[in-house]
Amino acid sequence: MPCIWLVASILFCLGGLAAFIFLFVLDFNMYWLILSPIILAVYESPAAFFFWLYKKTRSADTPKKNNAPDGI
Repeated sequence: MPCIWLVASILFCLGGLAAFIFLFVLDFNMYWLILSPIILAVYESPAAFFFWLYKKTRSADTPKKNNAPDGI
């Protein structure tokens, strides 16, 4: 199941970049230069969410390891 979240995050990342390029880079001006980090963050937020799900399910599958030999 974790690999599904990883594939979804990669696809949403590429889709967000493609949408940003298609909508904003072709008609780029100073206004879009100032707002581009915010717009790109909004477009990449679904990819970040799916990557967070991937990390959460992956860490739930692996058992916790103690650093100290006595379990402290």
